[in-house]
Amino acid sequence: MMKPVFLFPGQGSQSVGMGRDLYEAFPVVRATFEEADDALGFSLSKLIFEGPEDQLKLTEHTQPAILTVSIAVARLLAERGITPAFAAGHSLGEYSAHVAAGTFSFTDAVRTVRSRGQYMQQAVPAGEGAMAAILGLAAPLIAEICSQVSDQLTPLPTTPEAKDFNPNLAVVAPANLNSPDQTVISGSVAAVERAAALCKEAGAKRTVMLPVSAPFHCALMQPAQDALAKDLAALSFSDPKVPVAANVDARFVTAAADTRDCLVRQVTGSVRWVECIQLLAAQSPTHLIEVGPGRVLTGLNRQILGKDSAVPALNVEDAASLEKTLAALS
Repeated sequence: MMKPVFLFPGQGSQSVGMGRDLYEAFPVVRATFEEADDALGFSLSKLIFEGPEDQLKLTEHTQPAILTVSIAVARLLAERGITPAFAAGHSLGEYSAHVAAGTFSFTDAVRTVRSRGQYMQQAVPAGEGAMAAILGLAAPLIAEICSQVSDQLTPLPTTPEAKDFNPNLAVVAPANLNSPDQTVISGSVAAVERAAALCKEAGAKRTVMLPVSAPFHCALMQPAQDALAKDLAALSFSDPKVPVAANVDARFVTAAADTRDCLVRQVTGSVRWVECIQLLAAQSPTHLIEVGPGRVLTGLNRQILGKDSAVPALNVEDAASLEKTLAALS
């Protein structure tokens, strides 16, 4: 009996032209793109297919774009009788997972993630936040270094003369625990740069400052979390039809109220992807299927579960990968 896990990608997996061959070949995909265009009131489809790339990279566009491609693919698979036994998504991808699980409607989700992107972009002034990938250093040590940096940068109580002090200076924390070999940290520029330097001194193979527009999944995102909480409170939620692994707690959510709470806390909380994949692997799935653009999650799964994992890793992002995955599942 088939027991697939659907994994949905997050921001960074976008590319101009993604999903176009599926759009041209399959009515259900075309209908999904049209539904997104109608929900948003502008042609997201044209932006996805034609760019320009700098506009697609804007967080408020990237998030609904990836969600749309992912749900179009999930619906295409459902037409062929392939539905998930469990689901998870990386950051933004958690919304795709819940649409696939029937927790809320695609129309509500695509509008919400566009607002989510806007709130995140507005939460921190341009140039004040940063993220860095730390490669080859254990996550607990990275967390300890971030904590030390925050403590060192936390100042004494300010005086009226200390007009230039930025209270966000001290913020740095693990944001994405992507694999045993890769953790992304997030926070203010000074704190991230200091933490990255200390991680290198502690034995990290590499540290890479990332070209991001905002410092996601850290305390600086609190304004975005507060705004998003109001939007999510207004939406109609149902209990997920299949368990969804929550980023922020690395546990399954099966109730509507839990889902809303986890999506709210996810904005400032870490994406505990390693633990989510381990949780899913413990359910004895028959396949792990990355549903949507790119193969980022497939690569991370290999790092988490090992190259010799007994669970086949598949993906569907275009006509060629669809054909390959359908053949593997048959």
